[in-house]
Amino acid sequence: MPPISHLIQQRAAAALAALAIDAVFGDPPNHLHPVGVMGRWLRWGERLAPAAPGARLAWGTVWLAGGWVMFGGVAALAPRHWLAQGALASLLLAYHGLDRAVAEVEAALAVGDLAKARRLLGWHLVSRPTNDLSAAEVAGAAIESLAENLSDSVVAPLLALLTGGLPGMVIYRLTNTADAMWGYRTERFEHLGKVAARCDDGFNLAPARLTALLIALAAQLANRRGGVVLAVAWRDARRTASPNAGWPMAAMAGALDTVLTKREHYTLGTGPRIADAALIREARRIGRMVMFLVTGFLFGLSVMRFVKQRSTL
Repeated sequence: MPPISHLIQQRAAAALAALAIDAVFGDPPNHLHPVGVMGRWLRWGERLAPAAPGARLAWGTVWLAGGWVMFGGVAALAPRHWLAQGALASLLLAYHGLDRAVAEVEAALAVGDLAKARRLLGWHLVSRPTNDLSAAEVAGAAIESLAENLSDSVVAPLLALLTGGLPGMVIYRLTNTADAMWGYRTERFEHLGKVAARCDDGFNLAPARLTALLIALAAQLANRRGGVVLAVAWRDARRTASPNAGWPMAAMAGALDTVLTKREHYTLGTGPRIADAALIREARRIGRMVMFLVTGFLFGLSVMRFVKQRSTL
């Protein structure tokens, strides 16, 4: 078995390849997307789930664990070459699609088409009702989704790839998908999705806080607001029901000097700027800077082996 340092360097190279492939090609069609396959597995599990609360809790736990074994086992059979691993890992990243979806909302708001912006927001980015959102609320929700998904769809899966290889990345994405589909406190999902939600919370503890730090670094480079970002994130991150989502969202509010709010749920930041299309554009710029920082870190990890080899010659 290769040493841990060598494994990390190989995985970093695979992560770089995944980012490049995602940037060029984006997501495959939904019916071929591995996350779509995971979604179908989870919908099947929901249809077969028993009705009694205790049995439903046990069923959700077993069904999730079975998915870990099945999907993780398939990922473990993948070719070991870093480029093959990167090609497969790219299917579990979503920055290209995320940025494009946010850009579509920005474009609709920029021309004053609020109805289209609401529709695009609800279609691609949020699960909340959007029909009565104001333009500022639509822009704010798009910015929130961008910030949260920088963690859930980029930083967290890449961290899972570095620490657990492709199987770890697959297990993370299945858990995150299960939380997105089952993680609601309703009669239908309260027990079925409880374990998935708790596992997702645990898996995202480090990535959410790391994403907030990356947003702070990006903001420092972009507009010298890194210190403000950290202060706002530390103060406001706990205002959301999720133990993790508030960190990148509050950090983005601090970076943009604005307020991000969800009616009757939370208010993040205290800045005077009103969310609009221009502010979405700035948020996307911060997101690109975060990607630049992530790429630089992965590049540094992946070339360490070659630097060490040259230093021993």
